[in-house]
Amino acid sequence: MAAAARNNGDGAVSSNLPVIPQSKIPDDILRDSILAHLAAAYFAIGKRLERKTGCSATRGFVLSSLRHGAAMNQNQIATQLGFDRTVVHRAIKTMLKDGLVSERKAKTGRALLLRLTPKGEKYHQALVQHRRMADEKAREALTADERATLCRLLKLLAEMEF
Repeated sequence: MAAAARNNGDGAVSSNLPVIPQSKIPDDILRDSILAHLAAAYFAIGKRLERKTGCSATRGFVLSSLRHGAAMNQNQIATQLGFDRTVVHRAIKTMLKDGLVSERKAKTGRALLLRLTPKGEKYHQALVQHRRMADEKAREALTADERATLCRLLKLLAEMEF
């Protein structure tokens, strides 16, 4: 981990290398909020991957929902992901246009089932490879102890009641 972002020993992360652009977040929140830094790191990583792959997080999640030959309708995908149906609809509309997914009428009801096309499968696999390379780079930047501590702390935060 870069020295500027290491723990100072007092539990605070050095602000020499802020994760969040200081101009967008009031100083008191930036200084005191663990969750603001956690969210900023998550979104910064997502944006870097999006720039590298040209794939939005929403599109990536939809592709992952349809992996391994799964067939789902738009409402099922939105529910599974916890996304607004309109957001999923827009992503799917462009994915249909790009030939990444296909749709067919379900055997019962009015829903249209979506599946990845061969092009969509290939695209999804390329995204998985990019994510794995990014993950490997992150693993190499941290020592084994730092990785274990980070995972332990993330688990603690994820399970915390608010």
